Amino acid sequence: MSYDGGSYDVIVIGAGHAGCEAALASARMGCSTLMITINLDMVAFMPCNPSIGGPAKGHVVREIDALGGEMGRNIDKTFIQLRMLNTGKGPAVHALRAQADKFQYQHAMKETMEKTPKLTLRQGMVERLIVEDGHCVGVITKTGTSYRSKSVILTTGTYLRGKVIMGELAYESGPNNQQPSIKLSEHLRELGFELVRFKTGTPPRVHKDTIDFSKTEIQPGDNKPKFFSFETKSSQNEQLPCWLTYTSEVTHQIINDNLHRAPMFTGIIEGTGPRYCPSIEDKVVRFSDKSKHQIFLEPEGKNTSEYYVQGLSTSLPEDVQLAVLRSIPGMEKVEMMRNGYAIEYDAMVPTQLWPSLETKRLPGLFTAGQINGTSGYEEAAGQGVMAGINAARKVQDKEPIVLDRSQGYIGVLIDDLVTKGTNEPYRLLTSRAEYRLLLRHDNADLRLTPIGHEIGLIPQQRYETFLEKKELVEREIARLQETKVKPVEVNELLAQYESAPIVDGSNLLTLMRRPELTYSFVDQLSPSAENLDEDMKEQVEIQIKYAGYIEKQLQHVEKLQKMEKKKIPDGINYYEIHGLAIEARQKLTKIVPISIGQASRISGVTPADISILLVHLEHYNRVTAARG
Repeated sequence: MSYDGGSYDVIVIGAGHAGCEAALASARMGCSTLMITINLDMVAFMPCNPSIGGPAKGHVVREIDALGGEMGRNIDKTFIQLRMLNTGKGPAVHALRAQADKFQYQHAMKETMEKTPKLTLRQGMVERLIVEDGHCVGVITKTGTSYRSKSVILTTGTYLRGKVIMGELAYESGPNNQQPSIKLSEHLRELGFELVRFKTGTPPRVHKDTIDFSKTEIQPGDNKPKFFSFETKSSQNEQLPCWLTYTSEVTHQIINDNLHRAPMFTGIIEGTGPRYCPSIEDKVVRFSDKSKHQIFLEPEGKNTSEYYVQGLSTSLPEDVQLAVLRSIPGMEKVEMMRNGYAIEYDAMVPTQLWPSLETKRLPGLFTAGQINGTSGYEEAAGQGVMAGINAARKVQDKEPIVLDRSQGYIGVLIDDLVTKGTNEPYRLLTSRAEYRLLLRHDNADLRLTPIGHEIGLIPQQRYETFLEKKELVEREIARLQETKVKPVEVNELLAQYESAPIVDGSNLLTLMRRPELTYSFVDQLSPSAENLDEDMKEQVEIQIKYAGYIEKQLQHVEKLQKMEKKKIPDGINYYEIHGLAIEARQKLTKIVPISIGQASRISGVTPADISILLVHLEHYNRVTAARG
């Protein structure tokens, strides 16, 4: 017997990091939104590492915040450690990383969602989609309740046909022994979607009181931490240290002696695992020349004794896991509280998506997060906020928002997925972005806050604060260019910075370009009359020091944007275009690129194919114009 659960503008299935951002974005844009999840106690749960950020991932969190998303604000409330990584390198790869109190993180996010107008939370297991006239118009749960909507967003994470594997043991399960979603996966196949089998894993958790920290190296947080959200200016959170140790030769021997019991090598595991986050057994086999691997011991929260053993992801049997743990310095007497395990799950082949994250096969259905073949909370949340935005805009009869590769790491992530696909769990890396100097941690607001404001996710007051910051930075750069100094005024201070003296007069902007001079030099010599905070001073320094490189990247972006603006009309039959290579015809027909720029990034489409396509489009446009 069915039951009518009501109608909404947008329905979000799943309440992980993608689902939370999607539901909040949709509701904040004025759409009545229903979020259905298997277990409401698992909203924003961290089944793996209790951390947010790191290289490329930290950039994504800043971008989510700049667009008006929640992840940055939430981790700023609930962090137990903040560290800026790669500070010895250039600003393009500076990356903020936070250790989270995993319990506070999920409770704070759930509270935010419960208090958000137009957002309804419901516990339930979605098993089918409602399809009418080729469009997705709702969902049906296990209890038979039907909910109707104008857009549906799937954010099912690792729950689709989830299977936990440990040694010879394998059983159907979502992460952390939650119910898996079986029938929805089967239904997606019935609808014609192509799914693949991926795998991820998690390490054991151990009891703090059984660790000998004297044999490990302390990893403290920053004394003056920076924050993820542009709105966070200070915090009273107490910081807890993490601890570094290493595997030993005994560790590696135990693993090698038990490879015959490791599911990765016995054939029990079918799914493809993440290249950049391998299990400890995979690391020992692949890097057999290394005598040790880093292991970080990370607290899972302020009010728990559980420690996360970062670097020891494993699906070895329980007895082997304990032996491995006790072979590591500092953990000789450790007690294991939770076993590590591998989990297999179904994922969508992401080339079945438009850049808006709407599925090509079923209009009205969007997907975001690990269902799209990614790994990581941040990648999931970045997709989630974009799926929420575009599902809402579809309801509002507005064009989708698509970030290009020069606007954000989120743009790089989604373009990679929908254009190239992925044959393994995709992890975002700084090396995947060709415009790293433009996509910095510090300037995410300059890149994306105007978009967030335009679509209704950035309130007016915050936007005005942003405009004031932007103006102050521009004024300070202009002041430094206009402020002239003479040798007698500056040479003594230059000597303190071990910088060469000047012979003639110079302006401060020219001096600031010297690698050894920082903004503190200007502060000492000619303090600004404006009230510049540390973020503004950093912005001034980076824009001045890297102006030449930034200008070159902007010129390159301008050239490539001409290709992005050359849109490919719907209904092009690539098999009728004379001269295209067979592989190009197949790939172009499968991906259906929306522009020449996107077509040029498809694997197997050559520059010669693009030249032929351009000639064809020119002819097509002339014929269309003549008819019109």
